[in-house]
Amino acid sequence: MSRAESQGELLLVGVGMMGQPYVTAARRLGLRVRAVEGAARAAHVAEQVDGLVVSRGTHDELWAEGAWAAAGQGRPDGVLPFTEWNVTGAALLQDRLGLPGPSLHAATVSRNKALQRGLFAAAGIRQPEYVVTDDPAAVRDWVATRLPVVVKPLSSAGSAGVELVADLDAFLDVAARRGGRAPVLVETAVEGPEYSWEALVSDGRVWLANTTAKETTEAPSFVEVAHRTGVRLDAGTAAQADEFCAAVLEALGMRSGVVHLEYRLAADGPTLMEVAVRTPGDYLMDLLGLTYGIDWFEMAVRLAMSMPLPEPPTGPVGYAASYLPVAPPGVVVAVDGLDEVRAHPSVVTAGLWKQPGDVVPPTPSSADRFGHVVVRADTPEGRDEALEFVRRTLVARTRPA
Repeated sequence: MSRAESQGELLLVGVGMMGQPYVTAARRLGLRVRAVEGAARAAHVAEQVDGLVVSRGTHDELWAEGAWAAAGQGRPDGVLPFTEWNVTGAALLQDRLGLPGPSLHAATVSRNKALQRGLFAAAGIRQPEYVVTDDPAAVRDWVATRLPVVVKPLSSAGSAGVELVADLDAFLDVAARRGGRAPVLVETAVEGPEYSWEALVSDGRVWLANTTAKETTEAPSFVEVAHRTGVRLDAGTAAQADEFCAAVLEALGMRSGVVHLEYRLAADGPTLMEVAVRTPGDYLMDLLGLTYGIDWFEMAVRLAMSMPLPEPPTGPVGYAASYLPVAPPGVVVAVDGLDEVRAHPSVVTAGLWKQPGDVVPPTPSSADRFGHVVVRADTPEGRDEALEFVRRTLVARTRPA
C-alpha cells in the first residue's frame, strides 16, 4: 500500500510476538505500518510491515535511537510503543512531532519506580513507605522498624530483581549482594489481594476501564501466574478504586493511550504498586478483547492515530483468564496435560515456552514460566472452573539441576 493510498502511517516502536495484533489492527484500518524492532525478531517483523529499522540493542536509549532514525526516513502520523523498554523512545518522538501519546511526563515517570514514588507521595496517593539507595546497608535502621520490606530495581519488568525480605539478617544479605551497584527501591510490604486496572484513555478521559484479579507465586519473587478480567468489586470498594485510579492518572499527567495500573486492596484502601503506560503483558489485551467484545489493540491504534472511537461497551460480554505457570526449580523433564487442556471447550489458546532440558532457577522471573493458556466463558463461574481445570491438568515435571 502506498502512502497516498493509506489512511496514514503508524510507527510501531517494538513489535515482538504479542504486539503483532497491532499490525493486524492497523492494516484493518487501512494504515501503512513501519516498525523499529530488535535483531532477533527483525526478519519476521519485516515480512509484515512497510519499512523496518533494526534497533542496535535492547536499552531504552537504543530503542529511542531507532525511533528517531525511523522518523528521519519519513514522518509518521502516529507512534505506538509495545514493551516497557519502548516507552521512552516512543514518547520522545510523540512529544517532538506533536503526536498523541501518554505525555512525555507520564512516560518518563512510568519507566522509573523511584520517580513514581516521589510523584505520588507529593500527590497524596496511598503507596508503600520507601527509600531509594545505592547502599542498602545504609538504610538498615529504617528497614529494622518496617519489616518486611520489598527490594526492587528502579526500572524493570516481569518481577525481575524483586525480593521480599522478612527479617533483618536476610536484608543484610541482600544489602551485601546488591550494594554498590545500581540504585534500588526499598519499600514496606503491603498486605492484601492484588489487582490491576487497565484503561484506554483519550485526551485525559477514561474511555473504557477494566479490573483484573491477579495471582502470583509466593515470596520472595511474586511472579504473576494468573489473571482474571472483568472482575466486579463490591460497590463501595469499586467506587473507592475508581477514585484512586483517577487520582493516579491526574498526577501522572496521562493524555492518550493504554494504562496498566497495579494496586493492592490493603486494610486502609487501594495502595499503589506501580503504573505503566504501555501494552500490558501476559495476554491481557487478548483477555480484554474476549471480555468486552472489542479489539483493544485496534482501540490503541485509533488513539495513537487520532482516529474516532466507537461507543464503548457497557460491560462484559464474556469472562476470560490467562494462566502462566512456573515449574518447580530444576531441569524440566516433561510437561504433561497440554493436549487435554487444548481440548477443553473454554480454552482459546495454549502453548509451551519451556522444553525438556530447560532450567528453572530457584528464584524465577516471568521469563521462567513454562507455558500459557487463555480461557473464555460466558460466566465468571465458567471461567473459574476452566481455569481450575487447566491448573490441575497442565503440570511440569523437573529434576534437580
